[in-house]
Parts: sequence; structure tokens; C-alpha cells
Amino acid sequence: MKLIREDIYFDNPGKENTDEVIKAVKKRLNDVSVKYVIVASTTGDTALKLSDALGDSVKIVSVSESAYMVEWGAKYPCMNPDNKKELEKRGVIVAEKVPYLFHSSPLEGGKWSAPSPDMIIRETLYSFGQGMKVAVEVAMIAVACGYIEPFQDVIAIGGSGRGADTAVLLRATFPTLIFAKDDNKRLIIKEIIAMPRNK
Repeated sequence: MKLIREDIYFDNPGKENTDEVIKAVKKRLNDVSVKYVIVASTTGDTALKLSDALGDSVKIVSVSESAYMVEWGAKYPCMNPDNKKELEKRGVIVAEKVPYLFHSSPLEGGKWSAPSPDMIIRETLYSFGQGMKVAVEVAMIAVACGYIEPFQDVIAIGGSGRGADTAVLLRATFPTLIFAKDDNKRLIIKEIIAMPRNK
């Protein structure tokens, strides 16, 4: 059996692609059976747009930023309190205070420079764009923090800076099982729904 469908490839990454990503995800949900859509949403704006589009047809998990943001000169927490209140009112799961997965090595901010497994995974995913790295990361954060059950297919949405420019169908797993010996437990990116061509 083969599947023929349309994917979206944007010329450039960025928040201007958000609405098209959400439309593509909504369309894909007509053909796949998933219980969760996981979305990276720093302030909650993108999660609200997604919720507007999808309603209660699927459970949405909105993953915000880690406290490590302060090391990059950003304010934390990042989620707009009004957005958080509205998302929770709608039944969206808000994962606001979570760790980063691909910035968790002790070498990340250390005085010695050496590659670590999470850095290598992060840089490999960056080959597909920042949005891909973020989409994979938020899906695994949702599992690691207990918001969703592991080893199930979900749609994950990420972006480059703000908004969304990437969506994928993947098997979510624990970060420690990304390369699991058991093929049924490891991370599998099954479909690219939308992605920028330039990185």
C-alpha cells in the first residue's frame, strides 16, 4: 500500500507560516488517528490559534519555554497569563515550566567545549530546520513530563523563533529511549506535514 498526499514546503522559516501550518495540521487530522497535537508556544499565541482552528476535535498540549531562557537574556516565565488562563479554560494542557531536552548537557554552558549526545541530536535535527528540532523536542517533553502516554503517534508543531513553520507526525517517546533497542519504543518521524526549505 502507498499513500499519496500533499505536503507543504515554505520558502523560508518564520511566524508568517503559522496559519498555513495550522491549516495543514487540521487537514491531516482528517486522515490520521491521533489523540494529541503537541505545539511549541512560548507566549501561548500559537496555541490559541491552534485551539481556534481545531476546537475539541483532538487534545492539544501547549509546551512553553524552559527557565534556561534567562541564560539567553530572555524574560521567564514567557507565557502570557491571560493566554494561559484562556487555554486552560478551553481544556488545552499547558506545559509551562519544563526543561529543555536538547540543551540539558552539563557541557552546554560549561567552560570546556566537547560534543554531547544531546548536542549531536540537536544539530542533526537542525539540518531539517529549527522548527523540526523544536517539534521533536516538545513531543518528547510532553512524554517526559507525564502529559501524554509514550509510544503513540502524535502531531508535533514547532517554529523558528516565534509562531510555527514545521509540523510532523511522529511516535512520541521518552528522551532516554530516542535510540531504544526496542524498535517499538524509539523515536520515529513518520511524516513531514509542513517544513521550510531554507533553514
